[in-house]
Amino acid sequence: MKTAAPLFQFILLAFLLGISFLPTQAHAQSDHKSYLVSQVDPDEAYDPFTDYSEFDEESDEEADINFFRNGRFFTVGLAGGYRGFTGNFADAYESAPTFGIFLSYFFDLRVAMSLGFQTGDHAVKFTVNNESKSYTGNVSITSVNVDLKYYLNTQNVTRGLADLNPYILGGLGQFYRTYTIAGLDGFSRDSTMGFDLGAGLEIPLMRKKAYLGIQGTYHYVNFSDENKSYVDGSEKLDKNLTGDFYNFLVILGMNF
Repeated sequence: MKTAAPLFQFILLAFLLGISFLPTQAHAQSDHKSYLVSQVDPDEAYDPFTDYSEFDEESDEEADINFFRNGRFFTVGLAGGYRGFTGNFADAYESAPTFGIFLSYFFDLRVAMSLGFQTGDHAVKFTVNNESKSYTGNVSITSVNVDLKYYLNTQNVTRGLADLNPYILGGLGQFYRTYTIAGLDGFSRDSTMGFDLGAGLEIPLMRKKAYLGIQGTYHYVNFSDENKSYVDGSEKLDKNLTGDFYNFLVILGMNF
């Protein structure tokens, strides 16, 4: 009987401890909360800040990145060269040097708009009345040209030629002409619109910060006295003044 008392007390104590532990364990289990994990469809999600792009296609974005990395915004060039004439102009006007300045604005790697100014003086000689009399003097020709330039793709040529920038151009020009003739009083001035057509080549210099250009341009013009047979309204020219002129220029420019 003495040994049964402690055993009974131990069983009673364990039972009481078990009862006191059950509410605590139940309360601990009640603290576990359930969560629902949301699923997002990436096709339906839209973020106006991360999803915005001004490019419709990846090729457009690549082209713009290439332009900002390798392209030019505009160029400034000083030009000097030779001006010649065709038709009867070649008989009356002597070929002579011409000088000018050019500005080009690039829309992309291939297309640019060029604004040019050129001027030059030429000796002139007219013969009249079957060469019985002649007039000599000077004629000054100045032009303002607006041309569209298209640069050809050289990526598929050999490595040595890939750095060259060949182009073709076409546009309009305003041409001014001033005569100073010995034996005739005063000056004679006139102007006309014309068309430009030409081609050129640019060679990069100074790690593409500058360039050396070669350009040839044909100018189609029609001055007011073309196909007229008289000088000063009375003396007949031996040859009517007809023809156009052309330029061969060397351009030294800077890229920006």
